Amino acid sequence: MKRYFITGLLIWVPLAITAWVLVLIVGTMDQSMRLLPAAMHPRTLLGFDIPGAGAILTLLIIMITGLLAANFIGQRLVLWWEHLLARIPVVNSIYNSVKQVSDTLFSSSGNAFRKALLIEYPRRGAWTIAFLTGKPGADVLHHLDGDYVSVYVPTTPNPTSGFFLMLPRSDVIELDMSVDTALKYVISMGVVAPPPRNAAASKRTATVTPPIDPTKI
Repeated sequence: MKRYFITGLLIWVPLAITAWVLVLIVGTMDQSMRLLPAAMHPRTLLGFDIPGAGAILTLLIIMITGLLAANFIGQRLVLWWEHLLARIPVVNSIYNSVKQVSDTLFSSSGNAFRKALLIEYPRRGAWTIAFLTGKPGADVLHHLDGDYVSVYVPTTPNPTSGFFLMLPRSDVIELDMSVDTALKYVISMGVVAPPPRNAAASKRTATVTPPIDPTKI
């Protein structure tokens, strides 16, 4: 009975969590329907609500915003909007901080979270997975002797919180593992391990570990 119960849990728990997350996301996005006049709501036009209508509206708004911001006039409007926000205390600090993070994470030309790494943390002999985020900058460079890289160490099972570290490049091992696979490994607390490679490939990797190319950071 215990084995059957656990087997059932393994099937239903992922489905239930997936459904709950989707309902939460769609429900949050459905709030965008408040942007429309009451006369344009599905309940007014059809007599009933349409689940997911707000999600479709949100996606359309994002796509249209990206389309408009891609041309010259849209770029000028974005610059004007950012200049306006820069004059508002507190709002300026929050907006600039969030924008810098989002530009770094979502930019197609950025290097954040582009590589999975293996580092010794929090002590020698203890290893964990980290992600390359770039190189130290500003005045920090004047206080670091040698070649350093910036890494993010996510916590388990919630990778949205973690620790920012600056480590010598020689102390960082680049993994032959995609960022998605590494994230799954972290979130599952090591339960969902990456598929093993063949012995020859593992031996070659253990013998020669390719260094991180500084030109790609």
